[in-house]
Amino acid sequence: MGDDAYAGRRERARDRLSVIDADGLVCFPSRNLQYLTGFHEEPGERHFLFVLPASGDGGVDTTSGPATLLVPELYGEQVREATDVDDVRTWADGDDPRETAREVLADHELRSGRLLVDDTMWARFTQDLRAVAPAATWGLASEALADLRVRKDDAELAALRAAGAAADATVSDLRALGSEAIGMTERELADWIADRLAAHGGAGVSFETIVGAGENGAKPHHAASDREIRSGDPVVLDFGTRVDGYPSDQTRTLVFDGEPPAGYAEVHAIVREAQAAAVETVEPGVTAAAVDRAAREVIEAAGYGDAFVHRTGHGVGLDVHEEPYIVSGSDRELEPGMVFSVEPGVYLDGRFGCRIEDLVVVTDEGHERLNATDHGWR
Repeated sequence: MGDDAYAGRRERARDRLSVIDADGLVCFPSRNLQYLTGFHEEPGERHFLFVLPASGDGGVDTTSGPATLLVPELYGEQVREATDVDDVRTWADGDDPRETAREVLADHELRSGRLLVDDTMWARFTQDLRAVAPAATWGLASEALADLRVRKDDAELAALRAAGAAADATVSDLRALGSEAIGMTERELADWIADRLAAHGGAGVSFETIVGAGENGAKPHHAASDREIRSGDPVVLDFGTRVDGYPSDQTRTLVFDGEPPAGYAEVHAIVREAQAAAVETVEPGVTAAAVDRAAREVIEAAGYGDAFVHRTGHGVGLDVHEEPYIVSGSDRELEPGMVFSVEPGVYLDGRFGCRIEDLVVVTDEGHERLNATDHGWR
């Protein structure tokens, strides 16, 4: 993604700050920082801050717009090479980074007014910001950025499609694995999936891979264990990878060999119908709640309403879970460019679980699936 894309995002963010009467935004290592600058780093104990004032505010102005990155000295050259932000200031170990933060906020005239900070910013950094800007009031960055990030541009959609293709190819590999999966542990199969995702062009896993065999599949977020996969086990497989920072997220529930337990084929057919009904509901102007309701009605009518224990979906972007959330009660209307999962499930405690998940993008005319593999259980 070119520098112009990040500069454009920062300008839209500045305009949004003005609209919501916020004076500035402060990020730390997060997906928000990556969205605005192109630089991704995991949070650490050192002060690493990005300061962006609202449109019309005074302060530092550079060729890439008024913004400042305050980073540890050991990151200085790395950050300058990786971003188009011109004003990169460093502090050395042994310095007090709070003093430099005070200077940066003062230069942008942000030591008072209303400032938004990353929703995930560690408490120690928010406390330091409060100390150096005692006259400021505070809010969360999602107030400004959620509505910008929720609609994906062409570059983001291309990355999401590529990540989805890597997940699709891995599902095909899983089906081909067949009876060879019998005797593998859930953890071994999770590692095997990670290897296949990488072989198909992915970069790591986008979240901890879920492999839930038999009764473990009834726990929607089961972590892979040393439980061996047996003949006839329904196995919930929920996984993804990243391409250019953007993730895939796909679930299939497969039986690798033998016949599943009584009732499983019926449950799988119900979940498959619910997933299809929800996807077909997706188009601009429809509410998130309507998509959730389309899936839930199918499962409730079959008598399994109490076994569908989570929302129907969540937005996917740089974060695997972000807006829009496809949940009962949400009156948020779908717009072109929104990407989210559709993943109804039924979970029968002590027996098995079943979930089917694809990502979809809202288009001008309706929707596009970002996953194309078969939903069957064999």
